[in-house]
Parts: sequence; C-alpha cells; structure tokens
Amino acid sequence: MSLTRVSPQDARDLMDKDGYAYVDVRSIPEFEAGHPEGAYNIPLLHMGPQGMTPNPDFLDVMERIFAKDAKLVIGCKAGGRSLRAATLLISSGFTNVVDQRAGFEGAPGERGWRPSGLPVSTQTTAGRGYEMLRAKPR
Repeated sequence: MSLTRVSPQDARDLMDKDGYAYVDVRSIPEFEAGHPEGAYNIPLLHMGPQGMTPNPDFLDVMERIFAKDAKLVIGCKAGGRSLRAATLLISSGFTNVVDQRAGFEGAPGERGWRPSGLPVSTQTTAGRGYEMLRAKPR
C-alpha cells in the first residue's frame, strides 16, 4: 500500500468531509503549546533531557485507540516524524492513513497547519491527550 501525502488544507477537508481523525505525533509539550483543533496526541518520540527518544508504546496505543481501517491523518511539526509514523502504521496493517505534509509549523517551501490559518487550539479535547489515551484499556 502506498502512502498518500496531503497539504494542511487537504487534511482539514478530509477531517471535515470524510470523517478522518487527526493524530498529532509530536511530543506532549509541543502538542500542549498548540495543535490542530480536535487532534489526538500520540507521540512518536518523547522529549527528554537527552533530546528526543522513541516512544516504545506508540504502536500499542495506536492499535488500542484506532481500528486498523480507521481514517487517520498523521501530522507533526514539519513533516518528518509524521512520515515515519504513517509509514510504520501502514506496515503494521493500518489501511486508511494519510500523512500531512509540512506539519503544524511548516517546512521549506510549504506552509504548515498554523501558518495556513487553520483552526488551532491549546486546549486538549477530552479523552484525546496522550496520558488519557495511553491509560485506556484494550
């Protein structure tokens, strides 16, 4: 299965018109500083004293929260982590995964979610923060 990569506006359209969920794979502090409105936060990497380290629970949490055929837009800060996460999800059997290019802040030559003027929040939608999602039983 090939990976589809879309612009921030196309990601928003998928959410609004086709029922896709946005999964922000940035660290908890990055997410809390601002994220796409209504996003889930499941970090691919955690921020720590030695810098970014892999989240060993990423795939487990994704599989507990979302069905393998769930419609998912994956986003991060500039597009690198989301591409890695989306590729991992597809290789693990997820079938409706879309990667949002340029992430939340943007990448060279392309505006991200925030610079595109799309809805941003610093409030976590109930039940969509990482600690709540990680604690959810199977």
